[in-house]
Parts: sequence; structure tokens; C-alpha cells
Amino acid sequence: MKKIALVFGFLLAWQGMIMAQSEFRFGVQASPTWSWLRTNDKLIEASGTNIGLKFGVLGEYYFANNYAYFAGLGFGFNHGGTLLTGYNQGVYWPNTDLSNPLLDTLPKDAKLHYRLTYVEIPFGLRFRGGSNEDSRLKFYAEAPVFSIGFLTKALGDIRGTAIDRTEDENIRDDVNGLSLSWGVGAGVEYEVASNATVVAGLFFQQQFTDMTGDDGSVQRNGDWKQEKSRGAFNALSLRLAFFF
Repeated sequence: MKKIALVFGFLLAWQGMIMAQSEFRFGVQASPTWSWLRTNDKLIEASGTNIGLKFGVLGEYYFANNYAYFAGLGFGFNHGGTLLTGYNQGVYWPNTDLSNPLLDTLPKDAKLHYRLTYVEIPFGLRFRGGSNEDSRLKFYAEAPVFSIGFLTKALGDIRGTAIDRTEDENIRDDVNGLSLSWGVGAGVEYEVASNATVVAGLFFQQQFTDMTGDDGSVQRNGDWKQEKSRGAFNALSLRLAFFF
């Protein structure tokens, strides 16, 4: 709770700084998100999506009529997805003290469900345009957009085994704490008043750092080896924002 209070204290201070500058525009977003995982290992496959939320503030600095730099600060809740294991056996969360020790080593077709929360700092370029300069309705595009994420919470569930299943395991030690991603977005905005604009659009985000740890091991055809797959998430957000 202290971390959350500190972050939102910073958000309020940032709001005051931005609104004091005429070239800046300040906004807040609350965007439903659908995320899923991918790996570079053919025996560890994506199997399911997470429904989450992005919530935070956005600031834009216009250096030309329709071009702006933008940055933000906020939370990405419940990012991740589910991985289906294809190895005969595997130890995928070796640094987690699981509530059921029988689940330390998992059989084939076990499902690992990741539910992650990040503090995110997105930044990038934004373009907007319309049918004419005075039009209330405008379209926008954001590209490229980069995001730095700091892991604040990591919960995991194990499903699909004949042994047992478990939920809400703290898997933070088996998830990398730093996330780097890129993305693109587009949508429309409508000026409802001289200092109030509603924004709606779609935003795609792809993590390019390894989300999963590499301390695990897997077994196939009787041989054990280190589990070195690169796992990362993709996310699609329905961007809903309000700018002042």
C-alpha cells in the first residue's frame, strides 16, 4: 500500500506541473486489456488469455500543431496468460516455495497461469489529425511507443495435472523484475469542451525481454536439461482516456 500511495502522490504532483504549462496536455486512462503469452520453445505453448486493466496518467507535449511527445505513469494489472507444458517432466518454478511440494515437478500437459502487475512508464510519439483544423472529431496514431515495466506482484496458478492444482502462489522469484516492450496504437478523440477531450482506440503491446526465469529444468526422453525458453506477453488494450 505504501508503494501505491507514493506512486499516486507522484501522479498528483506531475499533474500540477503539466497543467501549469500551456504546451502540455494531461489525461487519465482506464483501459481494459487482453494479454497472452508466447515462447520460443515448441514444447511450451500459449494456452489462454488474461483480462486485465491499465490505469494511470498520460502527458503530451506538442512541439508542432499535430505532433507530440507523450509519456505516462501507471499500473498494468493482471498481465500474462497461460503456458501448456509439452515436456515429459519439468521444474518450472524452482525458486517458488509452493504450497504443495508434489507440484515442484510437473508432468506433461500441466498449465502454468501467470498473473502479473507492473508499474509502467510508456513514452513515444503521437500524431493527430482531422477533416479540418476546427473539427471536434480527430483521429490519432501512436508509434513507436516504448514501455518500461517494474514488477510489483506475480501470482501463479498450476492447472491441468492429475496430482493436484494450486492457485495464488507467489512466483515473483521466478519472474524477471524488469519488462521492456514496444507498441503501436490508433483511435479517435472528441473534444467535448475547450479543455476536455474523450479518447478511444486500440493499442497493441509486445514485450521483448524475457518474462520467465531460466533456473528451471525439463526432461525429455530420459534426459534433463536447463529450461532456457524465452517467455513474454503480448497485450491488446481498449484505450479509454480523458484529457484536460
